Amino acid sequence: MTGDARTATLALLAKRRADQTICPSEVARALAPANWRAAMPRVHFAVDALLSEGAITLCWKGRPLPARAGPYRIARCPACQIAAPPIIAEPTSLRSE
Repeated sequence: MTGDARTATLALLAKRRADQTICPSEVARALAPANWRAAMPRVHFAVDALLSEGAITLCWKGRPLPARAGPYRIARCPACQIAAPPIIAEPTSLRSE
């Protein structure tokens, strides 16, 4: 996978279940497999931008993080994970009066 860190982050998240997270190093490895550590600043910059936009959330060991600090995992934003249940109208013939 080549391209910018923002696109790579969102693409990796899209490949996972909604309740799964990714490690920032996975994004860096997707950008620069041979020299992924050098790509980490780009990943951190993209993560900060996506977080400020509300496109992702950060967590560590199941606990939400308000900002990137220390080790962290990247998750889809909670609003993106929660799908509203479908509204099913009750047929008029079954309604009680």
